[in-house]
Amino acid sequence: MSQGTPDTSRAPRHGTPSGGGRAAPDGHAWSAGGRALPARRRLRAPLAVFGAAAAATVVVTFVDPHAPGHYPTCPFLFLTGYYCPGCGGLRMVNSLTHGHVAAAFGFNPLVFLLTPVAGYVWARWTYCAARGLPVTSVLLRRGVLAGLFGLLLVYWIVRNMPFAHALAP
Repeated sequence: MSQGTPDTSRAPRHGTPSGGGRAAPDGHAWSAGGRALPARRRLRAPLAVFGAAAAATVVVTFVDPHAPGHYPTCPFLFLTGYYCPGCGGLRMVNSLTHGHVAAAFGFNPLVFLLTPVAGYVWARWTYCAARGLPVTSVLLRRGVLAGLFGLLLVYWIVRNMPFAHALAP
């Protein structure tokens, strides 16, 4: 090795388990042992989230949240008397599953509009997991997430104002 040239023979390469890369050069995700994970194992988390969401949707479809006593009261609403950004979400899902789209929008407009976005992010996660790639999307950039957080805060405040009855569940 010549003088002035750094020794890179021991430096981890990008894309290897010790190099901090999330995927191997062939596109497979690495496990802790340095072997590529099979697609079935990489898909466990996205499929578990899908299963949980599907099960929750089935429960909300058949156990009517419009009737009092079936679900606990929102803790934020109970403690403060103000609606949280998720208030009306169960009734929205119930109305959607029964085909009442306008009523669903009325229960929680923000969650209604963000549901397809959440579906896209889940589909992107599943696609990337199946191929062993890191999840990337414009929607996951810091600025977009900060904007979404800001929108959530504004919605939370405005839906509790006296003039914004249309946003209340």
